[in-house]
Amino acid sequence: MRRESALNNGPAGVSGVTPDGEPSTSTAEGVARRSAVAEEQAFLDLATAQRDRVVDHLQAELSSDALDALEQARQRMLRRQYEELRRAQEGLVFGRLDDLDGTVRHVGRVGLRTDGEDSEPLLLDWRAPAARPFYTATAVDPQGQARRRHIRTRDSVVVGVDDEPLDGTVTGELVGEGALLAALDQRRTGHMSTAISTLQREQDDIIRAEATGPLIVQGGPGTGKTVVALHRVAYLLFAHQRMADQAVLVLGPSPRFLQYIAQVLPALGETAVVSATCDTLLPEIRVGRDESRLVAEIKGRALWQLALENYVTSLLPRPRELTLRWEGESYVIAAESVTQALASAVEGRSYHRARAAFAEQLHHLLAEAVVEHREALMDEMEEGFEDILARVDRDMQQDHHSSRKPAGSDIDGLLSEEEVEHLRDRIAENATIARFVEAWWPTLDAEALLGGFLTDRTLLTRFAPQLSPEQITAVSAEPPQWASSDIPLLDALADLLGEVDAPHPQGEFVADRARRQRGWVYGHVVIDEAQELSEMQWHMVLRRCPSRSITAVGDIDQAEAAHRHTSWAEAVRAAFGDRWTAAELTICYRTPREVMDLTAPVLKKAGSHNAPPRAVRSSGITPWELTITPAELAGTAAQAVRQLRQRWSGGTVGVIAPADRITELVAVLGDVPVLTATQSKGLEWDATLVVDPHRIAAEPRGWNGLYVALTRCTQELGQLILTR
Repeated sequence: MRRESALNNGPAGVSGVTPDGEPSTSTAEGVARRSAVAEEQAFLDLATAQRDRVVDHLQAELSSDALDALEQARQRMLRRQYEELRRAQEGLVFGRLDDLDGTVRHVGRVGLRTDGEDSEPLLLDWRAPAARPFYTATAVDPQGQARRRHIRTRDSVVVGVDDEPLDGTVTGELVGEGALLAALDQRRTGHMSTAISTLQREQDDIIRAEATGPLIVQGGPGTGKTVVALHRVAYLLFAHQRMADQAVLVLGPSPRFLQYIAQVLPALGETAVVSATCDTLLPEIRVGRDESRLVAEIKGRALWQLALENYVTSLLPRPRELTLRWEGESYVIAAESVTQALASAVEGRSYHRARAAFAEQLHHLLAEAVVEHREALMDEMEEGFEDILARVDRDMQQDHHSSRKPAGSDIDGLLSEEEVEHLRDRIAENATIARFVEAWWPTLDAEALLGGFLTDRTLLTRFAPQLSPEQITAVSAEPPQWASSDIPLLDALADLLGEVDAPHPQGEFVADRARRQRGWVYGHVVIDEAQELSEMQWHMVLRRCPSRSITAVGDIDQAEAAHRHTSWAEAVRAAFGDRWTAAELTICYRTPREVMDLTAPVLKKAGSHNAPPRAVRSSGITPWELTITPAELAGTAAQAVRQLRQRWSGGTVGVIAPADRITELVAVLGDVPVLTATQSKGLEWDATLVVDPHRIAAEPRGWNGLYVALTRCTQELGQLILTR
């Protein structure tokens, strides 16, 4: 009963806000509300003043003359603290826990102490273990808490509080129901905001889960997958300094999606983060064309990993006797020595690293050959000219003008260790020897090599025998520019080849260095809309995080990519086998019940075996449909969008349509986003207009796409049905 009344009539408890956001003032309850708001305002003022003092102190320390003397690690730590506190003005304090023993602790975006590192906390960081009961305590399991209070602020003013007794008198289903529903009812802005004040228990469990292996999180529309993924990044960077030192990679499905979430992590004070799509992971490589779903599916298969490995192995030089020229003489390196050097160089190394290791060994072998040749010449000379050498030796010893005692090659023609080392250095720097190595073991360019491989039917038949002749024809006939499915292949080949000269990116922030280096190893990788990744894209992720500290969130029922996976086990088997952990988000917070009620038959037609998530809120607005002819589309769509924008003034409206209707609608709808179902993935608006849903369903994996399209709104859904 309490949940229903909260959903329909506003939050229960000490909510204390009127429709315009100001504290209520009537009756005894109003007095209690004003008192609670005043109490929290006093604390917010105290915390804000302390935050300002710490920010000023850090700014002074970072700008002082002593900055150069600070070690780099300390500089990074101070700058991280400064950025985190500087951005924490909005929503600095949002919660309070009252223990059963009377202790009161406030929870906020950052941690603050009253005076010094050893003093008592003034404000608990939401990521700290002591703050966890704020997200997980219930009346059934109060975890030592008597009450939880959610504090709502606007700028630096407390505008309302919501109290939840945890003594068993109230058994609400949601944590901070009033604050949560108030946040969900706010207008969308086109950018995701933080949700640290309204996280729910099942979300918090995933955010704080161990990061020792792949964690795959299944969650339907509106369950907060993206919120969980981003707040997990913030939590892990707080809890594990190693990850901050190595940076965290956040992979999203599209540039529009990355723009949508761009403010969340900076707002949480996180800078050790690189955001990208799979298409933008390779520095200076860009997708230049679209491709057919057929070819995308073929190129996404895991078979390419082994095919490329075998192809690169075939490019290694075959051991044989080598003849090199040095200072006018020819020197023969025996095939047996070359074989041993080649085997030693190749083991566990990329193509170019193996080449460098072999070149170093070849320099040693040539130096040894030169020394042996010189020693042999001296032996021959000694056999014929022993008497002459003896006389010369006596004459040199008797020469009173000589003050230097002969040594090494000065007497017997043998080279000293220093001279042999100098000889090796000269050989290593010699251009003729370098040209010989380049000719026998050439430097390779990944782009040129992959381009040649993919267009050569003979090579494809040899190294990818799993492909049919028709599939080989489809792959080899592709245009020269890179398509999306080529990027993982190019990444795999670049990794197998390795760097010729490994770069050392410079930059103050670790994210700047990581962003510019293809082979950077991240402390953790977070993937949103992970159901869209192909097997080769999963391999691309794994190369960037060999520790397998990976969090992937998505909805397998929203998969629209060309691959054929219909379960997470199928999707990740090629990369992880069965060594991964599953988690699930089951509650839909964003999408209203009225819309979610439409999704069960759509899911069934999509072939799903999952139940849709359970919606916990109602918008009170019944989804509507309007049947029109194609000729009426432009005018009707423009009118419908105009009315939606009026109804949701201050919020956002989005239009989702089949791919072949996008151009027509963009021309008449102006600045309203008009996207395909795939492009809308992960986004949300107050109101959504879905155009021609039957045509969307007829597209490849169209029922999955329609499921996405229907679930993008937080308040109102309209559909324009086109007659055929």
